[in-house]
Amino acid sequence: MEHQPAAAWLTEAAAQQGAGNLLRVVLVVMILGCVLTAWFLLRGYKRKDD
Repeated sequence: MEHQPAAAWLTEAAAQQGAGNLLRVVLVVMILGCVLTAWFLLRGYKRKDD
């Protein structure tokens, strides 16, 4: 196996499989990021300032 740059390897892998796996990973990361961001922002509203 010869050495290939990462971009060429990713392009070759995407051409063989299509964008399905990459799209799934991007969607999962995006959803997790939204959930964590919402949790981080909304947890401050639960506290009561006395």
